[in-house]
Amino acid sequence: MRRLSDLLPGVASQLGFEAELQLALAMSSWERLVAEHVPAAAGATTLLEVRPPELVVSAADASTGQELRLRAAELLLAFASAPGGARLLELRVVLRPGHRPGPTGGCTGRPV
Repeated sequence: MRRLSDLLPGVASQLGFEAELQLALAMSSWERLVAEHVPAAAGATTLLEVRPPELVVSAADASTGQELRLRAAELLLAFASAPGGARLLELRVVLRPGHRPGPTGGCTGRPV
């Protein structure tokens, strides 16, 4: 018997979904890190893209964006050791007013 979580990366790679699986893992880690390090921002931010050397995230409002920027060094350090994470140099926050993270997307954003 083998755990599904042990098999999934290999299967995803064979099917050409490795990048999508990596992004999903990184997104999950981001949500957990925000809840741990910046509880007030939990549910008001989502990871949009891992684009070395930067991590691109959204914020639902300017105050959340500012809080994420103030804690950027702490969040980037935690993300570097998180599952699906990477060592990155910059946190880029995009403001998406009225947008709550979710599967629908479709909002345009502007840097905070």
